[in-house]
Amino acid sequence: MAPGTSMKSNANAMLSVTRNSIFTNCAMTLDGDVWWEEMTEQKPAKLVDWLRRSWTPESGRKAAHPNARFTCPASQCPVIAPEWEDPKGVPIDAILFGGRRAGIVPLVTEAFNWQHGTFLGATVSSETTAAITGKVGQLRRDPMAMLPFCGYHMGDYFAHWLKMGERTSATKLPRIFYVNWFRQGKNKDDKDCKFLWPGYGENSRVLKWIFERCDGKVHAKETPIGRIPEVSDLDTKGLDIKKSDVEELLNVDIEGWLKEVPLIKQHFAKFGSHLPEGLNAEVKNLEDRLRAAK
Repeated sequence: MAPGTSMKSNANAMLSVTRNSIFTNCAMTLDGDVWWEEMTEQKPAKLVDWLRRSWTPESGRKAAHPNARFTCPASQCPVIAPEWEDPKGVPIDAILFGGRRAGIVPLVTEAFNWQHGTFLGATVSSETTAAITGKVGQLRRDPMAMLPFCGYHMGDYFAHWLKMGERTSATKLPRIFYVNWFRQGKNKDDKDCKFLWPGYGENSRVLKWIFERCDGKVHAKETPIGRIPEVSDLDTKGLDIKKSDVEELLNVDIEGWLKEVPLIKQHFAKFGSHLPEGLNAEVKNLEDRLRAAK
């Protein structure tokens, strides 16, 4: 996990790391504690930065590296489900994939079916951050967030997903969703452009919609890219967010998605003959739906 969050927004994470934790690339306080930007409202008067240099708020540089991290046992999280290690397993109602995109990808999208959900997972993309080697802001595909970890050909991995979907009825399969907490306003050249969605604990509002979709309790509208909530479908009660921002978060940019299709084709071309035909069919279906919606 990355510690680049405030204590207010990630209280459970902070409680989880009170012991048995490893920190990397963080700043250190004079009494030997860790610190990173936005961890506290007021910056400490003096620190040792991540390169072991003396640091003050007037130093003109960040005390912690942008890719500062911590790790700890999951069992230390105060809100972890009691059955998380049940040897019998637990039913899975939903699978969520997520990317980091400033535009194009809505806040949340529900797949039409298992094959379409596999397609969503296979096309996960993010603009690179300090956590990824390479130029910051460059588009990077990481299918199912598994690219660095898959021990065999990713095309065969996709085929395994599709085969799993054939082993049972559609009613027993988890629903698949794609989330994007990082969408920004239309004016990407504005240096003051902010994320449209507050993120952190407020992501539970999106999870609420997902849970209720799994229970058949809430509405979703059909779009060329998947099922999207209407503005009224999201619970934003008590949230300080403009209706226009929620509309933008849930907007499907048809022209933008048509430009995305060739990029998806280029991505899939890397897998050659290992790419399942079902995913090629999903690309064509997406393009057909987008053109029909113009």
